[in-house]
Amino acid sequence: MTSTTPTPVSAVGRPQPSATRAGRGTRRRLRKDLLRSRIAAWSAVVVIGAFGLLPVYWLLATALSTPESTFQFPPKLVPTDLTLSNFTALAENDQLINYMVNSLVVASITAVLSVIVATYMGYSFSKFRYRGRRSLMHLVLASQMFPQALLLVTLYTVFSSFGMLNTYSALVLSFTTFTMPLCVWMLKGIFDTIPDALLEAASIDGASRWRTLHSIVAPLAAPAMIAAGLFAFVRGWNDFIFALTLAGKEKQTLPPGLVSTYIGEFQTAWPQLMAASLVVSVPVIVAFMFLQRYLVGGMTAGSVKS
Repeated sequence: MTSTTPTPVSAVGRPQPSATRAGRGTRRRLRKDLLRSRIAAWSAVVVIGAFGLLPVYWLLATALSTPESTFQFPPKLVPTDLTLSNFTALAENDQLINYMVNSLVVASITAVLSVIVATYMGYSFSKFRYRGRRSLMHLVLASQMFPQALLLVTLYTVFSSFGMLNTYSALVLSFTTFTMPLCVWMLKGIFDTIPDALLEAASIDGASRWRTLHSIVAPLAAPAMIAAGLFAFVRGWNDFIFALTLAGKEKQTLPPGLVSTYIGEFQTAWPQLMAASLVVSVPVIVAFMFLQRYLVGGMTAGSVKS
C-alpha cells in the first residue's frame, strides 16, 4: 500500500505577519506626520492671526477705556473700567461728521474717476497698436516711482495758480495721480486675457469699438474694475499728507481731521482718537465684506494668459 503525504495548504493572498506589522507602522507614521503638519499649520494661523488682530484688539480696548486707565503702568491687557462715553462723544462732534462726509465724497469720486480713466487707458494699451504705446505704458508705470512729497510740491503750485486749493477738485485730482497707474495696469492685465476673436466676432456683427468696449469687454472685466475701484477708494480714504496740505479745515478728510481734533501740543486724547478711528474704519470694512469676491477675482484675473 502506497501512503500519500498531505500537501499543506498555501496561504495565497494572505499577508504575512511581518508585512502586516510593516503596513501598520507605515500608517501610524503617516498619521503622525499628518497630525504634525496640521498642528504646525494651525500654529502658524494662530500666530499670524494674533499678529494681525492684536492692534485691532488694542484699538478697541483703548476706545472702551477711561483716560485715567489708558495711562496706567503697567498697562492692562484686559480693561476693567469700561465706558462708552468715547463713542457717544463722537455723535456730538459736528466737525468729525463733516470730515467723514468729505472723505466719502472725495474717495468715491476718486474711485469712479480712476476706474473710468484706467478702463480706457488699459483697453488702449491692451488691444490697440500705435506708435509710442510702449513708451506711454512705461511712463505710466514710472510715475509710481516718484516720491509723493515731490508730487505734492508740484501739485500745490499748480492748484494755487488756478485757485483750486481747499476744494474737492484738488483732492480728487491729487488722489487720482497715485491711484490711476496701478488701476491701469490691473485692468490691462484682465483685458489681455480677453481673446481677440471675441472682439472680431463683435466687429463682424456690426458693433463699433465703442459698443464692443461697453457691451462686451466691460461686463467681462467687471470684477477687475470693482477691485481697482476699491483700491482707489481705500487709497483716497486713508491719505494724509495730500489732504492735510491741499485742503483747509472745511474740506479736510478724516486722517488729518482726526489728528487736528484729538492730538494737541501738550496732550493727546487717546481714547477718543481710538474710538473715532474704529468708527471711521467701518465703511472700508463693510466695502471689503461685500466686494471681497470681486476683489480676489479681479486681482488674479490678469495673472495668467489663456
